Amino acid sequence: MASNLPFELREKIFNGWSWWWWWKGISEGYNFIGATTLTLAVLLTLGYIWLTKKSNEQQLPLPPGPRGLPIIGNLPFLDANLHSCFAELAQIYGPILKVRLGGRICIVISSPSVAKEIFKDLDTIFANHDRSIVGVAATYGGVDIAFAPYGDHWRLLRKVCVRDMINHTKLDNLYELRRREVREMVHETYINIGTSLDIGELMLQTTFSVVTSMLWGDTIKGENRKRVVAESRQVMAKVSELFAETNFADFFPAIARFDLQQIERRMKKVLSWFDRIFDSIIDLRLEMEKLEGEGGLYEESKDFLQVLLKLKDPADPNKPFNRTYLKAMLLDMILAGTKTISTTMEWAMAELIKHPKIMKKAQEELKEVVGMNKIIEESHLPDLPYLRAVVKETLRLHTSIPLLIPRCPSQSCIVNGYMVPKGSMIFVNAWAIHRDPKYWKNPLEFQPERFLETTDEFEYSGNDFRYIPLGSGRRVCVGVPLAEKMLPHILGSLLHSFDWKLPDGIKLDLSEKFGLELRLTKPLMAVPLQRLSDPKLYD
Repeated sequence: MASNLPFELREKIFNGWSWWWWWKGISEGYNFIGATTLTLAVLLTLGYIWLTKKSNEQQLPLPPGPRGLPIIGNLPFLDANLHSCFAELAQIYGPILKVRLGGRICIVISSPSVAKEIFKDLDTIFANHDRSIVGVAATYGGVDIAFAPYGDHWRLLRKVCVRDMINHTKLDNLYELRRREVREMVHETYINIGTSLDIGELMLQTTFSVVTSMLWGDTIKGENRKRVVAESRQVMAKVSELFAETNFADFFPAIARFDLQQIERRMKKVLSWFDRIFDSIIDLRLEMEKLEGEGGLYEESKDFLQVLLKLKDPADPNKPFNRTYLKAMLLDMILAGTKTISTTMEWAMAELIKHPKIMKKAQEELKEVVGMNKIIEESHLPDLPYLRAVVKETLRLHTSIPLLIPRCPSQSCIVNGYMVPKGSMIFVNAWAIHRDPKYWKNPLEFQPERFLETTDEFEYSGNDFRYIPLGSGRRVCVGVPLAEKMLPHILGSLLHSFDWKLPDGIKLDLSEKFGLELRLTKPLMAVPLQRLSDPKLYD
């Protein structure tokens, strides 16, 4: 019990008793009853002060919010599109509000100033992501960089990503792999000139090929590679569906172990596909290394798997970075790098088809900088500010993860004058912040020029809390350097090589569907038309 007392109180008690024993040693005829009474009085006084302080803290109110029902809270009253539903509630209850989802208290943040408290002022307290059941099941027990608790293991993973993998120097060394896959996308589009293409599928296939090429290069080739790419689309669709499905076990922990909806079981089944692929690639790479001799493969290989295998020692299972962690890192790269980028590209193409003048302006910039007798390279990107503004505006208006990844405070704290309890689920509604007229002029209009007509530095690092499409704080997306290269390069390749139109008789539908990522309700179908005069540029 004594160990539960505050440090300051224990220190004062200890000092009190030390003084008492000292007085006993030098005094004669001391009064035992008087000394005991004095000690008890001191204890009671200090205890009263401590309890009063705790009572005052507990008197701080929780954020305001709608009334809910017993046990189930506000669950029956929330719309499936949580991002827009929370935005409407914020109009009533303010920039920080509370909803109860079953047994969980959820706090929703909808303003840059309150987001700053979460991501900067109290960043250490909010450094943990909320560990949903499906998220943990999808990431080998939550040992990946997204769901690992803030601590030494998470710091190791982030260090590996930032120092050895996703930095500008390493990405520059892997450019030829990305370039090859983007050129393949252009070629596949060219042979389908004049036909209707599913842009989301095209982007998913392209981004998966780009990311996996950087992960393990040409470890798998030919028909095996085509089969993996084809199967991945179906697997990724199942992953999205499971993340989007409401799992009541997350809100009623007492029933979690029963997995009544079988979401955890289904996710582990989906994960088994990735697991087989990862094991086969790792084993193949290790066998190649063995055949080529010690160090031979690593000297020639230039992909991320090279880095991860250096950290793994199969002979030492107690080493911090084992095969499970390695596979979790591979999966993180695929899920984050594939779904968010492909979804953003589909939204960008939809907005450009809706706004042909903006598409024309981006194409004119490409014509001037790249020319019509060459193909766009990543080296052109710094000279294409309007293209980069189109990407930024897409991420503002159609934030791929609109509520970001929920946080979970490690202790109770005060945010914007309200008590936020330990263990609550924290949503930061980036979608609502990006559409707030207090901070954005004509926020519902697609206007890339807004990023060119300001001196504000709206970068992807999340330092300006009005613009946080990839998160902020110490858990900001580690893939920012990759997104900065891939997004404009893929989009620029599509715009430079082709004109685009809707299929005859099809109307553009920009309605949203909430899930693992914010995607179009109906897939975008578009028809490519040849723009470059030299057919060799499509090879």
